[in-house]
Formats: sequence, structure tokens, C-alpha cells
Amino acid sequence: MQAWWSQSWLTIQREFSDLNNAEDVTIVVVRLLVATVLGGLLGYERESVGASAGLRTHMLVSVGSALFVLIPLQGGMKIEDLSRVLQGVTAGIGFLGAGAILKQKESNDIKGLTTAASVWMTAAIGVAAGMGLEATAILSALFGLVILSILRTPAKKAGEYGQADRESDR
Repeated sequence: MQAWWSQSWLTIQREFSDLNNAEDVTIVVVRLLVATVLGGLLGYERESVGASAGLRTHMLVSVGSALFVLIPLQGGMKIEDLSRVLQGVTAGIGFLGAGAILKQKESNDIKGLTTAASVWMTAAIGVAAGMGLEATAILSALFGLVILSILRTPAKKAGEYGQADRESDR
């Protein structure tokens, strides 16, 4: 019975051996933390204007995208071979973004395009963070924040529009 427990313990240790040392742990923590914070920044901006995809959605998209590239890199996949992973992430995020877009029946008014685009950009930022391109991820998130918040029309910043107008900015 002692041999069985010893063998089981060794097996469990091997199963959790993907983070062998402090360097590996630090790399994973930094990349996922950067993805979480940057996704949160964009999500907070979207939530503050009442968009359908807000803080948690953007954080999850960013961290999930980071994981989709981080895991293959940890497994030894060459960076040149990540194109298939990136195609899958892009297609999946496209479906998620499509769910945020609504066409109004009574008019040609389409709502949710900005939110869908922000989810798409958040995924790209998560990919950059997951690949260890944290500076690129941070710079991209800053560009996204400028586009989403600073480039909003002055009337929408001041809250002069009604509910229907605020919804069209989502």
C-alpha cells in the first residue's frame, strides 16, 4: 500500500510540474496579470457607458486569449506555429462579438458595433500579453482607451443625449 501512495504522489507532482521554478511562475503570473488589468481597463470603460459587455466580460476575454497562446508556448510550440491558435481565437471572438451586435427591426440602426470591436481588441491585447509582449499590450490598451473614451463626442461625454442616443454609442 505504501508503494501505491508513493507512486500516486509522484504522479500528482508530475501533473503539476508545468511551473517548475520561480521564473516560470513569474512569467505566467505577469502575463496573466497584465491581460487581466488591461482587459479590466477596457471593460470598465465599456461598463461605465452601459455597454452589454463590461468589466468581467473584457477581463475574461483578455485572460482567455492570453491563455490560448501561453499554454502552447509552455508546451514547446514554436512561435511560428501559433498561427492556427490565433486563427481559432480570432474566429471565436468574432462569434462573441457578433452576439453584441443588434440590428433594429424598424430602422437601419445597428447597435453594439463599438462593444464588439472593443471585445475583439481586448482579445488581441490578451494575445499580446500571453505571448510576452506586455509593452505592446499596454500601448494597445492605451490606444483603445483613447479611442473609446476621449474620442467620444462632447455631447455624449456631457450626458446631453437621451437613453436612445447612449445606446447607439454602445
